[in-house]
Amino acid sequence: MSDNPLIPADQLLPNKLSLVPLEMRPIFPGIFTPLMITDPADVAVVEDAMSGAKVLGLVLVRQEANSEQEDAPEVLYDIGTAAKILKKINLPDGGVNIFVTTLKRFQIKKMLTEDPFRTAAVEYLDEIIDEKFSQEIKALTRSIFADMKTLSENNPLFSEEMRLNMVNIDQPGKLTDFIASILNINKDEQQKLLETLDVRERMQHVLLAIKKEQELVKLQKKISKQINEKLEKNQREFFLREELKTIQKELGITSDAKTSDYQKFKEKIESFQFSGELKETVTSELEKFALMDPNSSEFIVTRNYLETICSLPWKQEALEMVDMAYAKRVLDQDHYGLEDVKKRILEFLAIKKLKSDSKGSIVLLLGPPGVGKTSIGKSIAKALKRPFFRFSVGGMRDEAEIKGHRRTYVGAMPGKIIQGLKITGTRNPVFMIDEIDKLGSSYQGDPSSALLEVLDPEQNINFRDHYVDLPFDISHVLFIATANALDTIPRPLLDRMEIIRLSGYIEEEKVAIAQKYLIPKSLEAAGLGKNNVKYSKKTLSEISRHYAREAGMRNFEKALDRIHRKLALKVVTENVPLPLTVDSTSLEEYLGRPSFPEEEEIPLVSPGMVMGLAWTSYGGAVLIIEAVRTPGKGGIRLTGRMGDVMKESAQIAYTWVHAHAKVLGISEAFFDRWSVHLHIPEGATPKDGPSAGVTMATALASLAMGKVVLSKTAMTGELSLTGKVMPIGGLKEKVIAARRSGVKTILFPKSNEKDWEEIPDYIRKGLEFKPINRMEEVLEIMLGVNLNELRAKKKGDA
Repeated sequence: MSDNPLIPADQLLPNKLSLVPLEMRPIFPGIFTPLMITDPADVAVVEDAMSGAKVLGLVLVRQEANSEQEDAPEVLYDIGTAAKILKKINLPDGGVNIFVTTLKRFQIKKMLTEDPFRTAAVEYLDEIIDEKFSQEIKALTRSIFADMKTLSENNPLFSEEMRLNMVNIDQPGKLTDFIASILNINKDEQQKLLETLDVRERMQHVLLAIKKEQELVKLQKKISKQINEKLEKNQREFFLREELKTIQKELGITSDAKTSDYQKFKEKIESFQFSGELKETVTSELEKFALMDPNSSEFIVTRNYLETICSLPWKQEALEMVDMAYAKRVLDQDHYGLEDVKKRILEFLAIKKLKSDSKGSIVLLLGPPGVGKTSIGKSIAKALKRPFFRFSVGGMRDEAEIKGHRRTYVGAMPGKIIQGLKITGTRNPVFMIDEIDKLGSSYQGDPSSALLEVLDPEQNINFRDHYVDLPFDISHVLFIATANALDTIPRPLLDRMEIIRLSGYIEEEKVAIAQKYLIPKSLEAAGLGKNNVKYSKKTLSEISRHYAREAGMRNFEKALDRIHRKLALKVVTENVPLPLTVDSTSLEEYLGRPSFPEEEEIPLVSPGMVMGLAWTSYGGAVLIIEAVRTPGKGGIRLTGRMGDVMKESAQIAYTWVHAHAKVLGISEAFFDRWSVHLHIPEGATPKDGPSAGVTMATALASLAMGKVVLSKTAMTGELSLTGKVMPIGGLKEKVIAARRSGVKTILFPKSNEKDWEEIPDYIRKGLEFKPINRMEEVLEIMLGVNLNELRAKKKGDA
C-alpha cells in the first residue's frame, strides 16, 4: 500500500488550459453535462485535451462580441470553469459529443496561443466562506431549500431527479451553483454568479432569483386560471345558447344572428319604398336569405348582396346650395389665373341654379399635366357643397372595374360607380374620372364602352351594375373627367362630354402661383415654417425659365422642394439661422446646372432652319425644323419620328416649293441633282399633325434659295397644295410655349383670329401677331420675297 495520501481531482488541474467558448450560458462547477462540439477549432481543443489530462476550459463569450471578432481574446470573459472529459462520441458530420464533469473556477491570466485554438495560462479560484457569517449561511441554505421545494412543486420542468440531487448536496457553494444552473436566469446574470466567489453573497443573489421565479410562477398560474375560467364561461354560454335554441324551436320563436340580419335588412328595404322590378327582386332575395342555412356558401353571397343594396343611397341626396359668390370665392382661393376656365365653371353653376335638374352634367377638363385639373374638380365639389369621389381609369383594362362583377363569381363586388355611391352616401355626389384618355382594353372587355352608358344622360337614369343588377338612377351625379389629349378618347365617349380646356401657364403666372400656393406648402412640408424663406420675383423667374419650362407646375414644385430640403439640411447641420433668402446666384448650388440654359437656344443662322409651333398632350412646344441638301437624285427624306399626317404635310410643302421654283428663282437642278433631308429634332419624341405645313415649306424655300429666315419668329398653320394656310388647334398653348421660349413674332392662320381674340391680353403682351392667309405672305415676312411681284416681273419679261 502506498504512503502517498489521495489528492482530490480539482487539485491536480493543469496551469495551462485549452479553451472552448460557450455561446448560450456558462457552466457552473459540480455539474455533469453533455456538450455538442461542431466548430473545427473547438473539436481540435477536445482532441488535444483527450491526448493529455482530458481537462479543458469552458468560457462564456461576451454579449458584445460579433462573428467578425469571435477569434479575438477580448470576446471571452475572464472567469470560466475547468471541466474533465469523461466520454467522447464522434459524430458523422465531423463534430463530437462529450460528457464532462465541471471541477473548479479559474481566471485567465494570459492568452498563450490563438491558432489553431486558444490556450491560456490560468489561476484556479477558491470559494470564500467567512466563518462569522456561518449562521447566516445556514439560514440562507434553509430558505433556499424551502423556496426551491415550493417552486419545484409548481413547476413541471423540475424533475424528481433534480430534487434528489439538490437534497444530497451538503455544501452551500455547490448548492447555489447547482440551483443557479437550473434557474431561468439570463446568461449575463449567471456569469455574474460564476464570478462571485463569496458564498454568502452568491446565496443572496440566488435567493433573489428564486423569489423572482416564484413571482413569475404565480403570475403564470393567475393567467392560466383566467383562461380556464373564460373557457368554462364560453362552454357554459354555448350549452345555454343551445338549450335556448331548443326552447325557442319548441315554442316557434327564432332570434339568432341570421334572424337579426333579416329584420335589419327588412326594415331598411321597407324604408326605401321600392316598387316594380326593384321591389320584386329585392323581396325575392330577402325571402331566399330567410330560408338559407347560415353554413351554406350561398348564405354569405346573399348576405353581402343585401348589405350592398341596403347601403346604397336610393333616396338620400346632398342638400345642394349653389351660392355664386361662394363658388367664385372658392375658385379664386384654390386657383390662380385660369380666368376663362373659372368663367366656364361659373356659367355651368349658374345654369344649375336656374334649373335644379342636373341631368346631363358631364364635364371634361382637358390640359397638360400639372395645370390643376384634379384640384379644379375638387373645387367644383366644394363650391356645390357636395361629397367628392375620385377614381383613376388610367391603364384600366377590365370593364368590371366600372360595371362590377356578376354574382356568380367568387369574390364578386360592385364596380367603381356603385362603390363611390356607397362611400359618399348620397345619390348626387361629384365624381371625378381621372386620366380618361389613358383607358386600355383587353380580352376582359373595353372600359371605354362601359363608360358610354355611365356618361350618357339618356341611359344613366337606369344604370345597371353587373353585381347589383338593378336599375339605379345616376343622372344626378356630376361627372368630371380629366384628360391630357383628345386623340385617344373614343369619339362616341367624347361626344357625351362638354370640354373645358386648361392651357399651360406663362412665366408671370408661374411666379404668382409659386408665391401664393407652392412656396408656403413646400416650406411647411420641409419643416421650415411658412415665412422663413424669401424669394425675389427674379429668382422665381429664373427657376421657371431654366428649370421648369413645362406647361404645368409639377417641375416647379419639385425644384422648390429640392431647395427647401437642402436649406433644411443646412439649418440642422450648420446651425444656419432663419429666415433665409434664396437669390438667383445660388440656384445652381441648390438645383444643379440649368435644364434649359440660355446657350441652348438654337439660333437660326443657316438656310433651311425655321422655328415652328406644335401642340402635344403636355402643352405647347417650340420645334426647330432643319433642312439640308446632299448630292443625289432628288426627292425628300424625313426623320424625327413624324406621323403619317406630318409626313403628308412635308410632301405637300415639297410639292408647293417645287411648283413655284421658277418664280422663286430656284433652279430645276436643285430638285434633280440634290436630295433634301428634312429633320425635326428630339427624334425620340413622336410628332404628328398638319400644323407644321407652312413651317416645313418655309424651311425648304429657305434652303433652296440659300436665305436665312427672320430670327425670333415662329409660325404655325396647315398648308394646302394651292398655298392656302388652313386653321389649326391649340393656338393658346402654342402662344404660351412661344412666350416661354423668347419668341417675339408669331405667324398664325387668319382663320384662327377668333381663337387669338380669346387669348388673354397678359399672355399676348410683348408679342407681335401676324395673321396669314396664304403661303406667299409667309415667304414675304420670313425671307423678304414678294411672290406676287416676282410673278408680275416674270410675266413682264416673258
